[in-house]
Amino acid sequence: MLATLEGLPGLFIGHWTDAEAATGCTVLLFPRGAAAGVDVRGGAPGTRETDVLTAGNLVDRIHAVLLTGGSAYGLDAASGVMAWCEEQGVGFETPAGRVPIVVAAVLYDLDLGDPSRRPGPAEGRAACRAATSSHPASAAAMLGNVGAGAGATVGKRAGPAHRMKGGLGVAWGRLASGEAMAAVVAVNAVGDVVDPRTGEWLAGAYDRERRRPLPEWGATASPPLGPGQATTLACVVTALPVEGPDLTKVATMAHDGIARAVRPSHTLFDGDAVFAVSVGEGPRYGGLPRAVAVSQAGALAADLVAEAIVAAVRSARGVAGVPSMSDIRAAQTR
Repeated sequence: MLATLEGLPGLFIGHWTDAEAATGCTVLLFPRGAAAGVDVRGGAPGTRETDVLTAGNLVDRIHAVLLTGGSAYGLDAASGVMAWCEEQGVGFETPAGRVPIVVAAVLYDLDLGDPSRRPGPAEGRAACRAATSSHPASAAAMLGNVGAGAGATVGKRAGPAHRMKGGLGVAWGRLASGEAMAAVVAVNAVGDVVDPRTGEWLAGAYDRERRRPLPEWGATASPPLGPGQATTLACVVTALPVEGPDLTKVATMAHDGIARAVRPSHTLFDGDAVFAVSVGEGPRYGGLPRAVAVSQAGALAADLVAEAIVAAVRSARGVAGVPSMSDIRAAQTR
């Protein structure tokens, strides 16, 4: 399915979803190339090509961001994204041809559905084809059990018997200066999800017999959880013209959105990572002073990441015996 977001030219979003195996991947394509930054906060990351985004390196543009299930196996899907970009003539120019720069981050969903089926090169290609198809997807088709959110769960801190369904979320807004910004987030966290505007508990470690959330992690003993089995992944895209080092600052501030909506976040079990990408053209910083423009972009990025996390769990559906927020709410009304 294709999705483009208003005010963000040159961005195409596509998903490949295996609902039966509860896994998938989401690709954000930037065929014209885009400046990017990244900040990885979790203690168990699974990433690809993030070093290329370090300030001072030669390559200063990327061509795709991949968020994918399948744990470390899912990084293979980036090869398919690279191959698709190469076929389209997209990439960093070298004497031997164009080399697409594809950055990626993975989440662990192998314990839901079929662990032998995970995104690979063919699935990465399929997400790219979906992103550039001629049939636009509705906003609802970008939420919940799609792409990288297909097998995502939350509340893992209390073990698999108490987790709830996570998913993929999207949020969109505009800076005070008028430039558009969007956040795409895959929520697969150790922690619980709350609505930061109201403090309402939405999804997480849940006692299904007593029909209530379990006490917070620090208040009760929990079964052991393996490192790398949880994460929140996000990509923030803005039309504000900003270069890589400042986009890294935007990504750093965007992590505040994870901290507001996921409790706890950035643990040693999570691989929390945020990419920030600019598709903007024209005067740098939109004509604003650098400190003002970057700070405002980071503040909105945090708001949108939190909003996308809430949208992800509100839109998720139960899978393989793991209930969603909507399932719990329906049961409470019976």
